[in-house]
Amino acid sequence: MIVRLRSLLTQWTAVVPVVAVVLLAFTWGRDLPGAIVALVTLVLAGAVLAAVHHAEVIAHRVGEPFGSLVLAIAVTIIEVALIVTLMADGGPKSSTLARDTVFAAVMITCNGIVGLCLLVASLSHGLAVFNAEGTGAALATVATLATLSLVFPTFTTSKPGPEFSTTQLTFAALASLVLYGLFVTTQTVRHRDYFLPVTRLGEVIDVDEHVNAPSARAAGISLGLLTLALVGVVGLAKGVSPTIESGVEAAGMPQSVVGVIIALLVLLPETIAAVRSARRDRVQTSLNLALGSAMASIGLTIPAVALASVWLSGPLVLGLGSTHMVLLALTVVVSSLTVVPGRATPLQGGVHLVVFAAYLELAVTP
Repeated sequence: MIVRLRSLLTQWTAVVPVVAVVLLAFTWGRDLPGAIVALVTLVLAGAVLAAVHHAEVIAHRVGEPFGSLVLAIAVTIIEVALIVTLMADGGPKSSTLARDTVFAAVMITCNGIVGLCLLVASLSHGLAVFNAEGTGAALATVATLATLSLVFPTFTTSKPGPEFSTTQLTFAALASLVLYGLFVTTQTVRHRDYFLPVTRLGEVIDVDEHVNAPSARAAGISLGLLTLALVGVVGLAKGVSPTIESGVEAAGMPQSVVGVIIALLVLLPETIAAVRSARRDRVQTSLNLALGSAMASIGLTIPAVALASVWLSGPLVLGLGSTHMVLLALTVVVSSLTVVPGRATPLQGGVHLVVFAAYLELAVTP
């Protein structure tokens, strides 16, 4: 009986992604009754947990920082597909969806995930220790991408409103791709050691002790199941989005809250994986996941929506309002002060979480 239970617990991570994709095929593009929405939500939660499991298997096989990079890119590619699909279906009211979702991803990763991981690690181990060189490089790239793509459109004058002209949008898209490509090269080839976990004495940990690396076959299976799980997560999130939109509208909250909820759902696998790494005192892995996701969200989403805007009708509004620009500036300043020492206490984690809470509060009641 115990062996059977153990086998069942091992197999559910393979079954749930397949169930999620099958359920997605049956519910795609249809109005869902309340009972089906509840079922979709349950399967969505299971797919999130399965995605985290398979991401960790791959990370153990390929090592850091490649493991966190795989999850960040996989989630972001499917997130981009979701944004473009919703923009194509949503009409004029979706003109700000890309901006709202990308900015939500930046706030969730740079404040929510980072703050939670620093708090968990520092409370569990006394201090949260990480590599300032790699984390600082990631933060600088995120700040530059966010400013180029989300701040400049508010101040440009070639086109009325917080929008880029075609030339400006093309430049922002190309700059995003170039910066993201440079960062990935730095992270995985040129200065890989900057993005590896470190000990209390600052020594780089190049292997994950006490973990037997899975075989290439097991990692390949997990990669396929991770893809299925992420497709299920994002696709089912789109399926329940009409319910989310109706609930947001009924509560009298602004439409931008939809982007926040979508980003929270999509980034849930990375949040769980990052917190688990923080509990194991692998804070650098947590920060790789958080900042890598923020960077991928901007660096891949902006070029994708720039390309999609060729055939999508309606405006593409990317410029942030004054309140959100202040929050972004505060995030960059606080993050810089957190990164410089290479170690953090519960105070730094609490500061990031308060900034994130302020963002959520202002999103609901602007």
